[in-house]
Amino acid sequence: MNVLSLEHENYRNLKAGEILPAGGINVICGSNAQGKTNLLEALWLFTGAHSFRGAKDSELPAFANTQGERKPARLCLRFFGGGRQQTAEITIRGGRRSLALNGIPQRSCGALAGVFCAVIFSPEHLSLVKDGPMYRRNFLDSAICQLRPAYVKIINQYNRILLQRNALLKDIVRHRELLDTIDIWDERLANFGSQIICERQRYVEKLSPRVREIYSGISTQKETMDLACRCTVEAGGAGQPDVRAALRQSLREHLEEDIRMGSTGCGPHRDDLDLLINGISARAFASQGQQRSAVLALKLAEAEILGELCGEEPVILLDDVLSELDQSRQEYLLNHLVGRQVFITCCSPENTRLLKQGMVFSVEEGRVASDMV
Repeated sequence: MNVLSLEHENYRNLKAGEILPAGGINVICGSNAQGKTNLLEALWLFTGAHSFRGAKDSELPAFANTQGERKPARLCLRFFGGGRQQTAEITIRGGRRSLALNGIPQRSCGALAGVFCAVIFSPEHLSLVKDGPMYRRNFLDSAICQLRPAYVKIINQYNRILLQRNALLKDIVRHRELLDTIDIWDERLANFGSQIICERQRYVEKLSPRVREIYSGISTQKETMDLACRCTVEAGGAGQPDVRAALRQSLREHLEEDIRMGSTGCGPHRDDLDLLINGISARAFASQGQQRSAVLALKLAEAEILGELCGEEPVILLDDVLSELDQSRQEYLLNHLVGRQVFITCCSPENTRLLKQGMVFSVEEGRVASDMV
């Protein structure tokens, strides 16, 4: 997967123009609020997803006047993917996106999913290390959804049944006769929950050796990183029937406690992924640089697995990744991510001096200039 060119017009604060990136490393340099991240965001939209910054589509076009009216925005991407050169054009007008792929209008931008593949790192992803289990569960689930689109339905079904079971638990306090119906929900919850547990375990088994190798490279072999699933149900690598039975048994054993709490205390919605650096919890003890390195290792390992499925490496988008990293870690990211196209934003021109080969784009007040290294 390779970006050949990106045209942008009336997008955020970017002045109309076109970038022609290198096939390897591309560093986008500039002070804060100049438009660096806007370029990455524009590229990310071609995956079919929404802005990784949580922005609404209506917020993406540039302002037309001081009254807050906005111009239609246009993005055009030429890329090599699926064994051929392709073109995708996104227009954002009136808070809605429309797409033409290879000149053919599409029903939605979701048609780009699997056509243009990318993996994004942004400072918000540091929540994978610093914050609660929900962020790590979401990381696993999002990654699995790219590999198995049907997994989305499994997650949605589980969450729907979980809400219904929790509502029933609260009603049972006032109407004990409803206790007879709990088995129906437990059976359904165990069925979908066991599928989620097994899918996550299989993905972590693929992810772990890649994370270990990538983190070792980032830290220049000075540190190790390991992953471990922490489940509320002891599955022990068993198949889905055994996991389903174990989850069903756990729901039965904790029923009275669940009734008192008014919520379900066991299942994949309570699981976590332990991130260990040198055998110690990264969440509790990792430095800022180690936290960034850990998330980078996770995202780059995710990209490797996605590349194996697609048959070609996804584009890597790294926003503000070099801050908090020492020089050896910066040098690794700039010069050792071979065989893939990478876009890296940074604030300091000093960072670009470590780059041995690639393109440097400078961004100032939305104007983009380029220089080959």
